[in-house]
Amino acid sequence: MNTTVNSAELSLPAPAKLNLFLHITGRRADGYHTLQTLFQFVDHGDTLHFSTRSDGQINLHSELAGVAAEDNLIVRAARLLQQAAGTQLGADIQLDKRLPMGGGLGGGSSDAATTLVGLNHLWQTGLNEDQLAEIGITLGADVPVFVRGKAAWAEGVGEQLTPVELDEPWYLVVIPTCSVSTAEIFSDQRLTRDTPPITLAAFREHGGRNDCLPVVAARYSEIRNTLILLNNYCEAKMTGTGSCLFGAFPNEREADKVRARLPATLRSFVAKGCNVSPLHQLISK
Repeated sequence: MNTTVNSAELSLPAPAKLNLFLHITGRRADGYHTLQTLFQFVDHGDTLHFSTRSDGQINLHSELAGVAAEDNLIVRAARLLQQAAGTQLGADIQLDKRLPMGGGLGGGSSDAATTLVGLNHLWQTGLNEDQLAEIGITLGADVPVFVRGKAAWAEGVGEQLTPVELDEPWYLVVIPTCSVSTAEIFSDQRLTRDTPPITLAAFREHGGRNDCLPVVAARYSEIRNTLILLNNYCEAKMTGTGSCLFGAFPNEREADKVRARLPATLRSFVAKGCNVSPLHQLISK
């Protein structure tokens, strides 16, 4: 049932991201870890549908298992934008969820960023990218990269972003049947926390690793076994703190070929790497 008073509507993608490497370089006094990583988007993700309301209410019409509506990053992002912009407008929001929770693809952060960008556009609040990113960082360290929408070299806790131009290969992304808690991995005593910082030039020449992978592989046999399987066909990597694993391919056909060889019980998708987020490609049009 459509209860909106204003018929302005918008449907936008909330794309996944991949961490092409992830080094943990230290730990701050507040317990947060400092890191270096390289974010790239893929043209696969969730979709959000927004309809403007004139009564100021924020209604999310999609439930996520184990997440109360008021705790959902989408609702929190919408409310923070309302406050920052001082708008009386509200929204009905529908989420088509495709990205797994606890997969390291940034689904929740991407949903929050698409909400900020989408409602800023729909409500015509006029906030700029820096202001939206500032709201985003209060919701999660990965939100600003989705708000800015450019492949980026990231430092600090992930909020210091430098846009980069990268090759845009095709990726095969595999989704093991488990969800990884980021908090658990970052609190594990076995986690490497003192990797020396590198430069982008050094990464381009020598590559990098994911410091979380040994801990995740030790804790989750599904991820360990899937990693062994995928390594038969490509250099398998893990994104974020997991659980999703990926490999890069020169074209869609090669990625599809490997996907066809995987067990039918293993969820996976093939997607194109993007230096500009699909959200921003659409918004800029």
